[in-house]
Amino acid sequence: MRVARSLVLVALLPLFAACQLLDGSRENASHVGQSRMQGQLTAADGKLLFQPCHEQRSYVVNDTGGTSILQQAATLADDQGKLFADIRGRVVDSRLDLEQLYRVERSGTACDDPNFKLLILRAAGHSPEWNVKVSGKGMVIDRAGQPPLAVPYVEEQLGDGRFNLSTEANNQRIELWVAPQRCVDSSTGSVQHMSAELRIDGQVQRGCGYFGGSRDD
Repeated sequence: MRVARSLVLVALLPLFAACQLLDGSRENASHVGQSRMQGQLTAADGKLLFQPCHEQRSYVVNDTGGTSILQQAATLADDQGKLFADIRGRVVDSRLDLEQLYRVERSGTACDDPNFKLLILRAAGHSPEWNVKVSGKGMVIDRAGQPPLAVPYVEEQLGDGRFNLSTEANNQRIELWVAPQRCVDSSTGSVQHMSAELRIDGQVQRGCGYFGGSRDD
């Protein structure tokens, strides 16, 4: 198996800075003619509608990729929250042919997230709470009761869409293992397209993850 490694240089600068355009260099050939979009999901007349962020027009969702988005949206829907979706698909007139679901969650503010386009990956879990934000500048690890830790990392591709990010900092071995597997957040109920494991000195904490706007897989 060919193993690809890429070293990300250390930079302990704040992760969150001005927005950047999506990195087109990671465009997958299978995505030709498709676009990654974020927006709001609503149901009307037995159909699921998708309205892209900051646009007025809505599109009827046609789940050509078999993502089960209708069932997942129905599970998350309630009378108070809005549903946000991060998807990939192709717009044809008033229809959206949906090929990939990155995440769907209850949120009325995700469209205005200033950090999304900076992120390569975000992963998080519970009991105890943890989250990891990965950008081209490094990896920021937040854990309950501890200050944020900003570190460089090495990415190792493992095949079948799996990879891990690893670092050795503060005399600790830290690894984030990620796999393309549908994952439901145990606290919020949000559905994400990747499962994640944070391993620190052999201790494993499980959670979910999704690609940010600067990784276009």
